[in-house]
Amino acid sequence: MSGLLDGKSVLITGAGGGIGRAAAILAAAEGAKVMIADLNEGWINETAELIRKAGGTVTARRTDVANEADVNALVKATVDAYGRLDGAFNNAGIEGDWGRTAESTLANFDKVIAVNSAGVFLCMKAEILAMLETGGGAIVNTASIAGLSGASYMPAYVASKHAVVGLTKTGAMEYARRNIRVNAVCPGPIETPMLGKISSNRPNVTEAMKGATAMKRLGQPVEIAQAACWLMSDRASFVTGVALPVDGGMIAG
Repeated sequence: MSGLLDGKSVLITGAGGGIGRAAAILAAAEGAKVMIADLNEGWINETAELIRKAGGTVTARRTDVANEADVNALVKATVDAYGRLDGAFNNAGIEGDWGRTAESTLANFDKVIAVNSAGVFLCMKAEILAMLETGGGAIVNTASIAGLSGASYMPAYVASKHAVVGLTKTGAMEYARRNIRVNAVCPGPIETPMLGKISSNRPNVTEAMKGATAMKRLGQPVEIAQAACWLMSDRASFVTGVALPVDGGMIAG
C-alpha cells in the first residue's frame, strides 16, 4: 500500500521535538521528502538522524520563524532540494510566561506573538508563493484549543493561537480556487516538553488537564502528527478552512 504522502515534498517547522518531531518522522514514513526546521540546530539534527535511520529522506535547517529572511530562505531551500513544495506544517511555537493579564508584560506578549502568529504568517506567505508556482498544495498550522476558547494565565498564548485560527481561515478563503488548502490542528493537552515546562512548578496542572478531557488522559505527539499528515494528504482534498480540535473531547463539554 502506498504511503499517505508518497512523492510529496513537505516542510515542517518546530521539528526539534514534541509534535513537530513526531510529524516529521511520520511524514517521512508515509513517503514524503521532508525539510525540517527548528531554532535549535542540535534538536533538528537529532530528528533528521532518526528519519535517516528509518530510511527516510530529510534535510534539516536551523530557522527562526520570526525572521522573514530565515523563513524565505527555508522555503527556497526546500524547493531547491526537492523541486517543489507540496505540504507544510507550521508547527513552531512557544508558550511564553505564565500569569494573569494584568501581571503580564508587553515584552512577553510581543515575543509570543512574534513566534506563534507572525511566524505562521511569514511561513504561510512564503509557502503560498512557492505552491502557486507548481499548482497548489496543503498548509497545516498548529493552533490550539486555546485558539478556540479562553484560558486563564496565558493571555499572550491564547491571543496568538486565536490569530493562527484567523490566518488559517483567511488563507483558506483566499486560495481555495488556486488549489491551496489551509487548515489548522488545535491540540488539547499533549505530553510534550512544552507541557512539561508549564507544569514543572505547578504539579496539579497536568492532572487538571487530564480531568478536563472526556478521555481522562493526555494526548501523544503522534496523535497530532497523524491529523496533520492527513490534512496535508490528498485524502483531505475537500477539507479547507478547518480548525480541527484534537483534544480527547476537552472542548466538547
